[in-house]
Amino acid sequence: MQRILIIRLGALGDFVQSFAPFQAIRAAYPHAHITLRTTRPFVALARLSPWFNTVEEDTRPTWREWRSLILLGKHLGDYDLVFDLQTSCRTARYFWLAYWMRCLSYGKKSLWSTHVRRAALYHANPQRNEMHTYARQRDQLRIAGISLNTLPDISWLHCHGVHDLKKSYFDIILTKPYVLLVPGASLHRPAKRWPVHGYAKVAQILATRGIRPVVVGTKNERSLAVDICSICPSALDLTGKTSLSELAGLASCAWGAIGNDTGPMHLAAAMGCRCLVLFSAESAPFLTVPMGQFPQQIRSLWVYDLSLLSVSKVVSALW
Repeated sequence: MQRILIIRLGALGDFVQSFAPFQAIRAAYPHAHITLRTTRPFVALARLSPWFNTVEEDTRPTWREWRSLILLGKHLGDYDLVFDLQTSCRTARYFWLAYWMRCLSYGKKSLWSTHVRRAALYHANPQRNEMHTYARQRDQLRIAGISLNTLPDISWLHCHGVHDLKKSYFDIILTKPYVLLVPGASLHRPAKRWPVHGYAKVAQILATRGIRPVVVGTKNERSLAVDICSICPSALDLTGKTSLSELAGLASCAWGAIGNDTGPMHLAAAMGCRCLVLFSAESAPFLTVPMGQFPQQIRSLWVYDLSLLSVSKVVSALW
């Protein structure tokens, strides 16, 4: 196998949980030219890693853009082996694009590891949708003859993250300890969020104990940080101000992280940060809980309705 493609489009939590599969594929094919196809938010982060020779952006063409789809089908068909770690409806269509373009050109069809029945390396496990993301990917790679039984080496991310952090927020490292607060989550799934006043009260308690709250997230979640800082003035608002590598650096140096079931918590867990993840009925811990680096690193609280979760219960779970 000389040319290998890995497809992993997002979201952040899923992308982070593919670190171990990325590493396993590279270890299985150390001399191959491996390309990662991903979406724009993860291109820069992927290019820092040692696992890929090339990282390309998936622009997600619509199904009416037939010229773009023809070019995409030809491009996807040029690889000897494709690992579809996204396994979505979109990537199933990518498989058929590549398949038919190869048929029309009478070329040798590439091997695909995916969830499409026609694929040579079809992931046939009927329970795949009830498996944790990591377990599902491990089972998918097993069918392709690749063993996934080691934690990913993220020393490269630690080095880049702390280096970038020192240039931008060196004073935060000097004023340890600090805790990351992640009050946001998917905009279209508000029930995944613990009410922001809960985070504000936790921030107050942590501040009185000498632990500085640092609020992180996207720029769309800045209003949440404003609410927290209005109640706890010592909290620092970094929403929308950190790159993914800087966020990783923050997590690697933090006392801990508290947040909803959302991408930054997966990144913090991967960096070895102690995490407390809050779950509602919108998601199940056995399917989506972040993967840590050591035992007892990740704690979770599940409440059917997060508005019923008390501040005292969250604080007691931190120690």
